[in-house]
Amino acid sequence: MGKSYTHTKYACYIAYVTQAVVNNFVPLLFLTFQKSFSISLNQIAMLVTVNFGVQMAVDFSSSLFIDRLGYSFSVKAAHLLVAAGLLGLCVLPSVLPNAFAGIISAVVLYAVGGGLLEVLVSPIVEACPTEKKESEMSLLHSFYCWGHVLVILCSTAFFALFGLENWRIMACIWMLIPLGNFAFFCAVPIPTLVEEGKGMKIRELAKTGVFWKLFLMMLCAGASEQGMSQWASAFAEASLHIPKTAGDLLGPCAFAVMMGFSRLFFGKCGDRIPLEKFMNLSSLLCIASYLLASIFHAPALCLLGCMLCGLSVGIMWPGTFSIAAKGLRSGGTAMFALLALAGDIGCAAGPALVGNVAELWGGNLQIGLLAAVIFPALLLLCNLFRPRRKEKDAS
Repeated sequence: MGKSYTHTKYACYIAYVTQAVVNNFVPLLFLTFQKSFSISLNQIAMLVTVNFGVQMAVDFSSSLFIDRLGYSFSVKAAHLLVAAGLLGLCVLPSVLPNAFAGIISAVVLYAVGGGLLEVLVSPIVEACPTEKKESEMSLLHSFYCWGHVLVILCSTAFFALFGLENWRIMACIWMLIPLGNFAFFCAVPIPTLVEEGKGMKIRELAKTGVFWKLFLMMLCAGASEQGMSQWASAFAEASLHIPKTAGDLLGPCAFAVMMGFSRLFFGKCGDRIPLEKFMNLSSLLCIASYLLASIFHAPALCLLGCMLCGLSVGIMWPGTFSIAAKGLRSGGTAMFALLALAGDIGCAAGPALVGNVAELWGGNLQIGLLAAVIFPALLLLCNLFRPRRKEKDAS
């Protein structure tokens, strides 16, 4: 088993489920933390900022040390850090004098692990000796979506059966995933994308025009995805007046399911569909989905827009990674790290734009979502006018 790259890919799939736990479990406990530890809403908001802020810092700095430490050591350490963070979430708030400091410390631990996984997993799969690289990348990223759905459904079911007061047990259950995958990674070969010392440096990438277009494409991919995903629950409840449980299922959960189906579809059929055309059509569908959610007032049409948005954004993130890996073959760890950074910046910028525009229009989330149309539109333009010949030369 340990000598099969097929099992390496399986380990990478589970790594993206681990990443989904990192980003989506704690938000389910925000109100529980507020009541149990007397934490303010501003402190709750800081948990999100710290999580993604630490991941962005890891994205930016990882190119300086991952190649020296090696992919094998780094990806194993990432899983142990996530497990330590989830365990710390159960222990540190009660052990430290300040409960909020304990929660923040746990978040920092698993965010460092999550940031490393974000940088490492895609190039590991890209380096595996397979022929259908673009399909493999899409299939890989679909597991983040299935992990997202799994976290919501399993955690919600656990809390309904055993009560929110037992959330520590659920955290320990989720901790078993990174621990088990750590053992899995110890038994499989872990290839590297380029030989040590031969990957492009950050300064070299910064001088490559096509890289900046890819950087903007990745930023727009993250913004297009999270601009709808982060606001789907609030949009369903506040603007469409749908009960919260139904809104969560028809909003963010349905969004994640559709995004997963999109990635799974391209993962299975990508060898018969040109990636760039699929991305262009997906960008057009994304524009249409944002317009559907923001212009019409019928709840059914707005929810359809949310679901179609999940379907449309599925290929954007993994597709940009595939285009970059093909176009800048010597990009190496630095390229994947900076593209992950761009994606995380987009994940923060998209929801921020929606929220700020909505606030300017008296809390109208539909106007906020309308403003977010700029992101899929920019991604479409970048992909249409990306210089193919220069890209080939750069490789």
